[in-house]
Amino acid sequence: MTPVDRSELLDYVTYGEQRQGIRASALRAKSVRRILVGEHFTFLFENRETVRYQVQEMMRIERIVKEDDVQHELDTYNELLHPKGSIGCTLLVGIDDEADLDVKLQAWLGLNEHIYAKLPDDSLVAPTWDPRQVGEDRLSSVQYLTFELGSEAPVAIGIGMPGIEAETTLSDGQREALQRDLNAD
Repeated sequence: MTPVDRSELLDYVTYGEQRQGIRASALRAKSVRRILVGEHFTFLFENRETVRYQVQEMMRIERIVKEDDVQHELDTYNELLHPKGSIGCTLLVGIDDEADLDVKLQAWLGLNEHIYAKLPDDSLVAPTWDPRQVGEDRLSSVQYLTFELGSEAPVAIGIGMPGIEAETTLSDGQREALQRDLNAD
């Protein structure tokens, strides 16, 4: 998938004026790419529209105007976009109680090794992940994953870690969105 280019971004004032329509479209794109697995895990698959929206939101919230800072945001979020045949996602671990979250993030240190995308032939594809998000003692509550899937969208996303085994079957709409993302140049 082609990275978002600087020329595609609006300045934060113009973005603010057009935000309502852009936000509505981006939230629709995000909703079909959001996959809940088990009680605590949200996989948010990214595409050019969701990445562009995230960069625009950061520019708006933080009033980013310096070109170096804009480029830093672009570089950071563009890491979530991948070449044809692969898709990237942000995995969010959601636990409200901070003490419980800390305990679970320590216990789930090897979580990434147990995540999979299930293909239509029932084969499982493990993701790669950003090692900066995994400490020596605990997992970060935000993980950036990449699934090398080839030409076919998954039918399910799951976790096979003992004690938190869970799998979510994707809806037709979710599969169609991920298929479009897999095919995007």
